[in-house]
Amino acid sequence: MASRVVVVEDDAEIASSIVAALIANGYDAERFATGATATTALEASCPDLVLLDVGLPDIDGITVCRWLREQYRSLPIVLLTARDSEIDMVVGLDAGATDYVTKPFSMTVLLARLRAHLRST
Repeated sequence: MASRVVVVEDDAEIASSIVAALIANGYDAERFATGATATTALEASCPDLVLLDVGLPDIDGITVCRWLREQYRSLPIVLLTARDSEIDMVVGLDAGATDYVTKPFSMTVLLARLRAHLRST
């Protein structure tokens, strides 16, 4: 059975390239453009991994990350963001993120990180 990966990303171009790469690599991928739609959907079922943009249009991704961590203690959460300062990374990881990936990123490296996180769950 394919791992279910949820992508929470408001940028349609970035989201579609991530979803296409996930599907091409055998994942079951689902995308949400806002934190509100993601949290509503994720209340009902827990995916195997979440790729979460920090800069969402409605709810800050850090807030969504904290909520996810409270709901699902062992869920791998990978933050995707253009914020690359040390303090932003610390805040994201302290909020419960498993990993922190800055944009632009290599799709090959992102997929390798996902495989590593999914192996450890």
